[in-house]
Amino acid sequence: MLEIKNVYKKFKDKEVLKGLSLEVANGSIFGLVGVNGAGKSTLLRLIAGVYRSDSGEITWNGEDTYRNEKIRGQIAFVSDEQYYPIGSTVESLKLLYETVYDFDEEAYQKYLKVFELEPKMSINTLSKGMKRRVSLLFALSIHAGLILLDEAYDGLEPLARLRFKHALTELIEDEHVSVIISSHNLKELEDICDSFGILEDGKIISYGDLLQSKERINKYQLVFEKEPVRSDFDAFDVLHYENEGRVCKLVIRGDEEEVTAKLNEMKPVLMDVLQVNFEELFIYELESRGTGNE
Repeated sequence: MLEIKNVYKKFKDKEVLKGLSLEVANGSIFGLVGVNGAGKSTLLRLIAGVYRSDSGEITWNGEDTYRNEKIRGQIAFVSDEQYYPIGSTVESLKLLYETVYDFDEEAYQKYLKVFELEPKMSINTLSKGMKRRVSLLFALSIHAGLILLDEAYDGLEPLARLRFKHALTELIEDEHVSVIISSHNLKELEDICDSFGILEDGKIISYGDLLQSKERINKYQLVFEKEPVRSDFDAFDVLHYENEGRVCKLVIRGDEEEVTAKLNEMKPVLMDVLQVNFEELFIYELESRGTGNE
């Protein structure tokens, strides 16, 4: 299990993380989301041991991820900012990874074919999407227990994205790997992540099981005989409210049956209930806190 307890990180005068705490279970695909500048990349670099926290603890299976070299060898980190040494090829990078990690030759050969890569390819001449494939190739070939992916799908075309999702699913089923994915494309995360966390102002403001969280937040469209006002719904945990005349649209957090029963007591002429998707969940969570979205 990944455990993050009360972590702070500052760069010069800018405090990026402010007492952040989080747990990610083994065998989970965790979607990390937040607006630009929220601290997603900083958090992933701290977990990977690239940065050191100013205070607090980050442990993987009970061991410090910064101080313990053996634990860092169990963490694969694919950065959003890809850098490769001048003149490097897929084959030369393999030699580097073999000296640092528990390298899996069979997996390497498998993912070369999956991502349609050749050992002699000169990496610096490749497109952004092809460079991303190289990064993913090695992240999946080192027997990592924890894989950190910053903007995982950036530059990947649809077929490569699909192949990568299948590869992650297989790894979790076969080796119980944990994955944290940061992405701006929440629709891409929704069909692969089982849990999520929303990062805002240096803290995780909401996290948990993705399916359960979506089930507890629903959109309600109602029509009343008389025009309603916002205060009519003070008894509900309303994340979003709008109305046009007698038609009212709300996003409410709570058990669907209980919320529906209470709304029916208000005697609407018509009521429809719709479930939110991951992108809407993110937007409404931030909107309820008065935060602008991207």
